[in-house]
Amino acid sequence: MKTSDNKTKILHIINGEFFSGAERVQDVLALSLPHYGYEVGFVCLKPIKFAANRISEVSLYDVPMKSKLDLACAKEIADIARREHYSIIHSHTPRAVLLGRIAAWMTGLPLVHHVHSPTTRDTENFFRNYMNAMIERFSLIGVAQLIPVSKSLEVYLQHQGWPRSKITMAANGVVTPGPLPERPAPSLEWTIGSVALFRPRKGLEILIQALSELKQKGKAVRLRAVGPFETVEYEKSIKDMADRLGVTDMIDWIGFVQQVNLEFHKMDVMILPSLFGEGMPMVILEAMATGVPVIASHVEGIPEVLEHGQTGLIVPAGDAPQLAQTIAELIDGKYQWKNMREKAYQIQVANYSDRSMAKAVASVYDHILKKS
Repeated sequence: MKTSDNKTKILHIINGEFFSGAERVQDVLALSLPHYGYEVGFVCLKPIKFAANRISEVSLYDVPMKSKLDLACAKEIADIARREHYSIIHSHTPRAVLLGRIAAWMTGLPLVHHVHSPTTRDTENFFRNYMNAMIERFSLIGVAQLIPVSKSLEVYLQHQGWPRSKITMAANGVVTPGPLPERPAPSLEWTIGSVALFRPRKGLEILIQALSELKQKGKAVRLRAVGPFETVEYEKSIKDMADRLGVTDMIDWIGFVQQVNLEFHKMDVMILPSLFGEGMPMVILEAMATGVPVIASHVEGIPEVLEHGQTGLIVPAGDAPQLAQTIAELIDGKYQWKNMREKAYQIQVANYSDRSMAKAVASVYDHILKKS
């Protein structure tokens, strides 16, 4: 169905509990898809962070689930899709696709599913991963198209048995704030930044250990940790570790912020020490867009974005000594900080913009609606 300004309406179903990488993808799509003839509306299943922190001002419907298997929400989603004349249902998580599948059956609308990370490796809990993967697999029966955010996830879906015809990769993208800002290379104390929803798979323990090693090497560094912890228990374990290693006074715990770009301007290098479960991290692209060099783990889609020594630095996952060594080498001038930030910025503008992401997603919609 077309809107009054001739845009086709797409209903995105999201969790909304947090406002981290996947949620920023969704928000950017809502801002950028209208350039390609599509208008987004959101159904929020856990309306906590997303509604309060999004930039887009599109329609948002709160449909809170009472439990993980509260399937009654599907009827409400179907009613919204019919009443507001949406043409496609687009889900983003295993929970969302379960309800999206039912709503799609009830309305006869095509279902599109976005794959932001490998479901079988999304958390450190094997049973939870297994259950989510089974729910997702069942819910994707009859799906019109799958949209992985990286080539590694495209391969993952093929290994899961999905035919190539059902998969269209759309690399994540971010808004480029503007021209590359001029910055002098850091000379005295370096600010190491890390931006994430901090949970075990993000490898914050590795970064804390690396910080301790950098202290022993006599490097003048501070860690600026931006983002919330997933649980109070995990926060306590990380801060206890920092105390034991004697680096608490070297860390600024910033917590959740809405304007992430403002934080990147306060960093000399951004570290993402993930252990597993990454698709194409938005924080890497956001750092590149603001001219902050990135050091990240060699997991999933990260090497697709960063070329070691050129647009960033890549280290083995879980290797604190190597992470510390790589940071020290950057500080000591082995890698050209200025050249790296310039090349990373150019790659982001060329390949990982908000428009390139929206164009790729819009092409999926175009294909589906021409077939239906």
